[in-house]
Amino acid sequence: MTSAQPRIAVLVPCYNEEAAVATVVANFRSALPAAEIYVYDNNSRDRTASVAREAGAIVRSERRQGKGHVVRRMFADVEADIYVLVDGDATYDAPSAPNMIDKLLDGHLDMVVGLRIDQSQAAYRLGHRTGNRMLTGFLSSTFGQEFKDILSGYRVFSRRFVKSFPVLSDGFEIETELAVYALELSLPVAEVETPYYARPEGSFSKLNTWRDGFRILGTMLKLYRSERPLRFFTVIGILLALVAIILAIPIVITFIETGLVPRFPTAILSMGLMIMAMLSVSSGLVLDTVTRGRREMKMLAYLSQPALKSD
Repeated sequence: MTSAQPRIAVLVPCYNEEAAVATVVANFRSALPAAEIYVYDNNSRDRTASVAREAGAIVRSERRQGKGHVVRRMFADVEADIYVLVDGDATYDAPSAPNMIDKLLDGHLDMVVGLRIDQSQAAYRLGHRTGNRMLTGFLSSTFGQEFKDILSGYRVFSRRFVKSFPVLSDGFEIETELAVYALELSLPVAEVETPYYARPEGSFSKLNTWRDGFRILGTMLKLYRSERPLRFFTVIGILLALVAIILAIPIVITFIETGLVPRFPTAILSMGLMIMAMLSVSSGLVLDTVTRGRREMKMLAYLSQPALKSD
């Protein structure tokens, strides 16, 4: 890939993956012989840590439960030039990793996402495919059409991305946060199609379709509020103003016809809603200025990291 080979770290967050983690380590050892493979155990109740260690991985632990906590710890602790993040369930295709890394280097990119192409009906649980499409569509319409599979757990990052990314999520919302961060700073990213397999026998998904889906959707709304505050609070202001106007129309008509205001409580409510609408828009304007400052600080943190040379 380069004359001076970059340091590659494979990061594998694991929770009760005894049945699959050895396969993951072996497959990535074969696909990326020069890479260091780190398995971070997240309070597993089985032999995940010992099996990973026996397979030749560097095993560490994170006590705070949740994938977001694990990714935060991995990004902070591990030093490398290129980072490969992959789940420990043996559903992702290790031979695709060199191609993804080449894509990162040749295109001078900061993130390459593995676009999952399922190889069997069992690869996706019931409802996951539909939920993924809905959430991806919502993200695309909100932050820009850059991704087709925002929930993929298979990604390759530059050091610049990893060391400047402020992880805020606790759980599986981390994939959404990674996508939004890249879109907000207009970082160069790409997707590469990669096979997606069913879990091996004895391995079980920790995802809850509805619970985690609503958590991810909630994360999107929070990120929209924090990254697009002017739009968010303007929409709220418009809705409040419309309700205020609807309530005020009969009162204004009666006043014009008779010179009287017969319904003081409704008039006061209408006035209060209109004041709230104005405050909402004003809050959006103030927060938009704050958000621009935060975005500038993120970009400065990103630019403070040296770019990886591909030639």
